[in-house]
Amino acid sequence: MEANSLRELLIGELRDLYDAEHQIIKALPKMISKVSSDELKNALDEHLEITRQQAERLEQIFENMGEKAKAQKCKGIEGVIKEGSELLQEVDDEDVRDAAIIASAQKVEHYEMAAYGTVRTWASLLGEEESAQLLEQTLNEEKEADQKLTEIAEAINVEAGEGEVEEEQPRSRRGSKSGTRSRRAA
Repeated sequence: MEANSLRELLIGELRDLYDAEHQIIKALPKMISKVSSDELKNALDEHLEITRQQAERLEQIFENMGEKAKAQKCKGIEGVIKEGSELLQEVDDEDVRDAAIIASAQKVEHYEMAAYGTVRTWASLLGEEESAQLLEQTLNEEKEADQKLTEIAEAINVEAGEGEVEEEQPRSRRGSKSGTRSRRAA
């Protein structure tokens, strides 16, 4: 992408995001099919519908700016999705897989939050206030999705880790100056 102005940079990044949203729309159903948690499945189903709306919102932004809604390959999200897909193929345990799905989904959300925050700021600087407001709406949806995934992860991560935490016996620190029990008793 060649950009010689902030507006050209903004349009290029919007096209990148437009492609990213379509990659996510394609990848989410595959991810959802591997989920075992009903709560996680419902959250991802809901976000899939929101993602479709976000792609439509980008079309509206292009129209507002007098530009054609055209995708530009988003290599960043492509890599994040590919990494998540490969990870899921390696995990057999349902709870661990759900934890991996959350981690993968949150990587996507964080990528999108960074990108939408940037383009929202640029749109605002360029006086594209209606577009900036629409981008802010999407940014808030991404933040909400990330927060929901964090809340779901609190339970799923515990389930995924059950039975793995070994109780380590404290090592004796004889001769150290770190205040051991025998020293305090003396």
